[in-house]
Amino acid sequence: MASLAEPMPRVAHRRDRFFLILSLAMIAVIIGGFSLNLAAGRSSFGLPLIYHVHAFVFMGWIAIFLVQNLLIATENLRLHRKLGWIALVWVPMMVAMGMAIVLYSVRDHGGPPFFALPEFLIGNPAGLLCFGGLALSGFALRKRSDWHRRLMLCSMAAITGPGFGRLLPVPFMIPWSWTVAALIAPSIFPLIGMAVDWKRSGRVHPAWLWGLGAMAGTFLVAQAIAFSPLGETIARAVVAGTPGAERPMAARWP
Repeated sequence: MASLAEPMPRVAHRRDRFFLILSLAMIAVIIGGFSLNLAAGRSSFGLPLIYHVHAFVFMGWIAIFLVQNLLIATENLRLHRKLGWIALVWVPMMVAMGMAIVLYSVRDHGGPPFFALPEFLIGNPAGLLCFGGLALSGFALRKRSDWHRRLMLCSMAAITGPGFGRLLPVPFMIPWSWTVAALIAPSIFPLIGMAVDWKRSGRVHPAWLWGLGAMAGTFLVAQAIAFSPLGETIARAVVAGTPGAERPMAARWP
């Protein structure tokens, strides 16, 4: 019977390689989306300072996330643990800077026109809080590597929406643009993780279910608020007296 079992070092290597590949795929979506925007002339380096600070914080997180996965793949656990403390400090910076850029965007020009203003204004903070909650949960469970790694991957998946929103033809998806970019497309990553777990062990690790459940739950709560009278009231109050108030609340063709 022992001859039929796969050697443990080989199993660990395959597992590490899978997590690294999934991490690289998420990073490729985010960088690819922003690069496409830049190449298409929809963005530039001449934007206000807040955009550059936002880019520094988010690209910094991507760098930390990538290095952490590379350190695990190369079995450098000591440095991985040390860098984890920097990641812990970076998470609240990500949430704060993400919310700041959303507020600036809706007040400056109303946000992307192909998203309804309330769902963009409320959905983004909800996604950021989901990211922060999953990342901090992953950190709290750092001694249980099976939970830690999956929750950290789910936290990263939760913020791939901006990348998908720039890669997909979302104007053609109105009124489902936000649903596709913010939930359906990002959910691909934990679903892949579930499929790989099922194939290898015949069961799905519960961390994937918690991660995907958090993504879906925060999305649904945000949508319920955004498309309620309260959501529209919040949106109108936030953009009142700014250029963002000139756009309709509903999504429209840009």
